[in-house]
Amino acid sequence: MNSSSVRRHARSRWKAQILFTSALAIFGFFVCHPAGAQAVPRKLKNRVEPGYPELAKRNNITGTARVELLVTPDGKVKDVRVLGGNPVLVQAAVSAVMKWKYEPAAEESTVVVKFDFSNP
Repeated sequence: MNSSSVRRHARSRWKAQILFTSALAIFGFFVCHPAGAQAVPRKLKNRVEPGYPELAKRNNITGTARVELLVTPDGKVKDVRVLGGNPVLVQAAVSAVMKWKYEPAAEESTVVVKFDFSNP
């Protein structure tokens, strides 16, 4: 192979890698952002605040709990996915948000909620 042939092959390989990476990024976007999930925030009708867990009080546990809610079209919380936080605090957050109610919408949506727990 001469040098121009090697450069042409390298350029072709580089273009193929860029194309593959772009296709993978686009695929990842659609997998992570399903069509059924709304980007528009839903209005909360009924909010129940999480209680500060007794175990957290006794052990001086503070911090945050982050959860992602899957809200049905009729406004009920269908599922909760834990995004982070101390398990004691997360359990209090999950128990509270399962009682939340949102206004109706055309389709399911996701909402990310962060709770800050500090000593009462």
